[in-house]
Amino acid sequence: QVQLVESGGGLVQAGGSLRLSCTASGFIFERYTIGWIRQSPGKEREGVSCIGTEMNSEYYSDSVKGRFRISRDNGKNTVYLEMNSLKPEDTAVYYCAAGTVAPYRVSTFDLREYDYWGQGTQVTVSS
Repeated sequence: QVQLVESGGGLVQAGGSLRLSCTASGFIFERYTIGWIRQSPGKEREGVSCIGTEMNSEYYSDSVKGRFRISRDNGKNTVYLEMNSLKPEDTAVYYCAAGTVAPYRVSTFDLREYDYWGQGTQVTVSS
């Protein structure tokens, strides 16, 4: 049974930091690209960051570039999203998702290519 479980969300003041974790089971983790997607009420889903199966295969949206850092630990079947200098506009439910994305398409971050999704974790940034 495929499972993706997010954790690490919470309430933080603007300028603060959080680290989200996404732990997977039920599939061969190291063969999958893992992405973080967020959604806030009334807004469309936004692909925030993803990490592919090859070295230095990462993508960041312009809205988080320079503030967020993604990493993966294949031995723990876990992907992390380190979020720094948080802003109120980062407030959203953050989901992780897994897909068998071709390496050259990682930077495209097409959400249609992600087959498995977690339930999400809430991140709230107060001003």
